[in-house]
Amino acid sequence: MRDRAGATHELPFQEGDTLMQVLTDEDLGVRAECGGCCACATCHVYIAPQWLEKLPAQSEEELSMLDEAFEVEATSRLSCQILLTAALDGMEATIAPDFD
Repeated sequence: MRDRAGATHELPFQEGDTLMQVLTDEDLGVRAECGGCCACATCHVYIAPQWLEKLPAQSEEELSMLDEAFEVEATSRLSCQILLTAALDGMEATIAPDFD
């Protein structure tokens, strides 16, 4: 995981955690204001392209919330919607910019 300052972090997780839970537990600056309910975009991340196909398709709710986000890219996802599994161990992602 790459934080907003560009530093790389190897983050531990338990299978079944969401990426948002891991990022907030590690205090990497992800606000996650809705607590993971897919009702905001404050857990926005960019997933490395080679990992996108390993993730489930985006729901209509996630796409709607990303419409509200800043600096959305083709690799944008909400970290609250990414359920971590062993298959995602080593996934590369970057925390998206945050605007207050």
